Amino acid sequence: MGYQFIHLEGYARKADAKGRDTNFIFGEASRRPEVSVHVSAPLTPVVVFGIGIEDVQEMHDAAVASATVAVKGGKTRKIRTDQKTLHTVVASHPLTMDEIRVDPGKRREAEAWEKRTVEWLRHQYGDDLKSVIRHEDESHFHIHAYVVPISDPELKAQKYHPGATVKRSVMDAGSTEGEDQKALMKRANAAYKATMRAWQDSYHVAVAVPSGLTRLGPQRRRLTRDEWQREQVQAKSLQKVVQRAKAVKADGEAYISRTKADAANIAADAARAQEAARKAAAAALAAQDRARQEQEQAKAAMADAVKYGGWAGRIRAIWDGFRRSKLVEQIRSDLSGEIDRWRDKAKDAERRQLEAERQRYEAEQQAREAKDAAFKAGVERDRLRSILSPAADHSAPELSLGPKLVLKPDLKKKEKT
Repeated sequence: MGYQFIHLEGYARKADAKGRDTNFIFGEASRRPEVSVHVSAPLTPVVVFGIGIEDVQEMHDAAVASATVAVKGGKTRKIRTDQKTLHTVVASHPLTMDEIRVDPGKRREAEAWEKRTVEWLRHQYGDDLKSVIRHEDESHFHIHAYVVPISDPELKAQKYHPGATVKRSVMDAGSTEGEDQKALMKRANAAYKATMRAWQDSYHVAVAVPSGLTRLGPQRRRLTRDEWQREQVQAKSLQKVVQRAKAVKADGEAYISRTKADAANIAADAARAQEAARKAAAAALAAQDRARQEQEQAKAAMADAVKYGGWAGRIRAIWDGFRRSKLVEQIRSDLSGEIDRWRDKAKDAERRQLEAERQRYEAEQQAREAKDAAFKAGVERDRLRSILSPAADHSAPELSLGPKLVLKPDLKKKEKT
């Protein structure tokens, strides 16, 4: 294995000292013949992320044509041709294309590196990352990223160069007390280098370490062959450690997920049991209410049985039943007069019955009194007759139906005579 390689650069529509402008960069990426003389057998680039190069150039040129910069007096102007409006990043893997073509394992290794690099780029540039392509017609497996700063109304690509941004902020802040221009420039360059080292370090942690690559190559540090080989072994060991750590982390996260799922299931079961208990309690209360209502209805039925006893009660039951009917108003309208007549007739019949019973009672009372009087009169008559006559006068008429008094003859007197 080798070491990481990643480089960034910005471009303007005006060519730089090397003759490269945005049109040249887009042409070289898409393998236009006039700018691809360095490639012996150009191949169509592979789009790894986003859109194709021609679409990126069309988007870039349209954005440049419409972008403006505010100037004094509230006016605006077109952006300058030397303003950088395209930001690019190139990253290369140590494996050669010949190695990757013949070894599927090495291709998988390079493609895993490529995937990590794209994720790192997306984290760096967000939605302004428009395309990532792979060139397979050069010596090493490598990719190019193209960033168009659409999010900036003035289309300034220099903001995506961390070193240049920090250096510019130091220079704009000016010299500190006792610092001359040379010292200020030295401090600004130091800030530039520190920022770019941090940028390389972030790529190393996110991409190179998981891919088994070292941070720097042997020539930059003047390492011997043995030292470089040992460092490569260390990088490979570190890659395995990182992979193992990721596996442990994945296992831990899977365990946590299973635990959360089990806890969620337990909570769901408890919630279902609680809901079932709540429903059971509600059903019990409802049954209790129904029992209470049925008891009250039974009491009301008993009261109605007492209330509606007898003939007059049945008439009243009919009337009350009509009153409780859903059609009570219609019934009252249609039958109220008839009901009133029924009720009046019932009351009149009841009154006549009571009067007849009263008259019958008085007649029977008078008959009993007359009979008693006749009986008493008969008794008195017979008593008087017995006093006035020595013997009963059988020719005398009967005065009453009362019992006759017959005097016994005096047998002693008849014997003397």
